[in-house]
Formats: sequence, structure tokens, C-alpha cells
Amino acid sequence: MKLLTCLIITLALASPLLAQTPKPIPTAAEAQAKQELNEAARAYREGRFTEAQAHSEKALALDPGNRTAPMFVARTIHAQYKPGDSTPENDAIARQAIMAYQRILERNPNDDEAYKAVAYLYGAIKEEELLRDWILQRAGNVSVADDKRAEAYVVLASKDWDCSFRITEANKVVIGEGIKQYVRFQMPKDRMEFERANECANRALMMANMAIVLEAENESAWSYKTNTLLELEKLAEMSGEAEHKRELHQQYEEALKKVTEISERRHSNP
Repeated sequence: MKLLTCLIITLALASPLLAQTPKPIPTAAEAQAKQELNEAARAYREGRFTEAQAHSEKALALDPGNRTAPMFVARTIHAQYKPGDSTPENDAIARQAIMAYQRILERNPNDDEAYKAVAYLYGAIKEEELLRDWILQRAGNVSVADDKRAEAYVVLASKDWDCSFRITEANKVVIGEGIKQYVRFQMPKDRMEFERANECANRALMMANMAIVLEAENESAWSYKTNTLLELEKLAEMSGEAEHKRELHQQYEEALKKVTEISERRHSNP
């Protein structure tokens, strides 16, 4: 009986050791890749970005499965881009960095740093259509978390709202004097401007609604929905649609109430 008890105790003490999985010994290539990444980090800190890129790319070639190397490659290329410099050579660096970040997202669609870096670079080189397509792709990607997709839809809503707001503000007329002043919105001289604002506002509303479907309590989405309904109300005034304007104002009031409720809940439960 004593022998059996000792055996049980011995096995119990030994089990944690047996359960441990020994760390795999890195191959020569993996070890060399790690060394290259250390060199890349050193060069990056010292501002030698081209050299850092070379070390990063060598590390990735040595160890294609390395999870760190792709980001090192993208960052070291991105660091060589000069904001405000619109030369073809500088734009080419931005596009090279974009491709590097996109390769990261192929592995991990939820990588926020890579996604936002691509968005920034498209904006920096003034590729507005590519930027919109990029954000829209993120918004529609079901493998991305709902809150991140909602955030993308909100960004799109903000761009479309701004498109409409610039046009309605340019066609705002202040009538009267002092306390009797009031604002009216008149039809632009160029009818195409009105059509453009109307298209932007309707699209902004759709983007805000898509964000709300994904994240019902998204305060930014509700805010843009509220402001966009106000834009549509202005456009209805321009086109003389009094009944439609009243309907839109009612929707605006309801959306504004929702924004207020969400904001109050957020402040009471930070």
C-alpha cells in the first residue's frame, strides 16, 4: 500500500513536468532572421531607414513564417515617405509601403495599424477614389470585427456629409437684420451642384445606417445620421419640397434624441 501511495505522489509531482511542451529549437535560418530584425531595429532607431528595410527584407526571406518581419518591412518603407513631397519618386515609396501593409492584412484582416497606415498613405498621395474603395472594402469585410466595420462606415459617412455640407453652406442666404435674421438655402446656380449634394447626402445617410446596423449604440454613426438628415432637409428646402422637409425634420429630431440618450448613458457609465 505504501509503495502504491509513493508511486501516486511521484506521478502527481512529475505530471506538470510531463505536461510542459519543450520549446522548439530555432533553425539556423530562423536564428539568422532574428539577428537581421535586431539589426533592422537598430538601424531604424538611428534613422537609417533604407538599411533597416534591407535587413527586414532579408529576415523575411530567411524566415517567411516570421510574424514580425512583414511589419518591419512595411514600417521601414513607410518611414522613407516624406509627407508633402508630391514627386513621383516619393509617391512610389508610398505605394510600395501600401503593398507591404496590404500583405500584412492578407494574413490578419484585423490589423488596425496596417489598415490605418494604408488609409493614411492613400490620403497623403491624394488617391481619393482608392481611399474610398479601401475603406469600403474594410466596411464590407465580414471577417473584420463589427465595431471596426462600423468605424469604416462612419468614416465614409463623414466624407459624404462633408461633400453635401460644402455645397449647402455655399448656397446659404441670411435674410433680415438683428434678432429678425433667419437663414434660407437656395438652389445653386449650377443644378449639377445640387444633384451632387443630394447624392452625397443620401449616400452619407446610407453609410451611417449601415454603421448603426453593425453597432446600434455607435454615437458617431448616430451623430452623422442626425447631421445628414439636416443636410437633406436643406436640400428639400432648395427644391421647394415643403412636405418632405417637414418629414425630414421629424426624422432629424428623432435621431437627435437618440444621440442625446447615447451620450447621457456613456457619461453616466464611462
